[in-house]
Amino acid sequence: MSDLGGNMITDKISSERTQKETTMYAVIRVRGPIKKSGKVNSTLENIGLKRKHSMTILDEKNLPLIKKVSNYVTWGEISKELLEKLNGKRIIRLSSPRKGFKATKMIYPKGDLGYRGDKINELIERMLPGV
Repeated sequence: MSDLGGNMITDKISSERTQKETTMYAVIRVRGPIKKSGKVNSTLENIGLKRKHSMTILDEKNLPLIKKVSNYVTWGEISKELLEKLNGKRIIRLSSPRKGFKATKMIYPKGDLGYRGDKINELIERMLPGV
């Protein structure tokens, strides 16, 4: 009996982990070189955003890092369809968005910085080269 109960608990925990791990965030660097803060530069490099218009895909355990650099990036939940279209790549170089950015120094929705939820998918589609 104890084995059966233990397996049910283990299955529940593993299914919760699977559900949590499915939330993936696309993070796009919107602003160029930063001259003031070495901590922000090192954080951007650590998560793979070394150049303007580069994108990386992170899971939710990296949210503190994303929030630390939120004045230089835009981010949101990436759809599974778009993730499959990108062939599961983690770091991608994008083009400038068709029809441009609104404002790279203002927070979304007035500008382009910070969290934008599932609207990140529309921005990625506009920035994919050759599409």
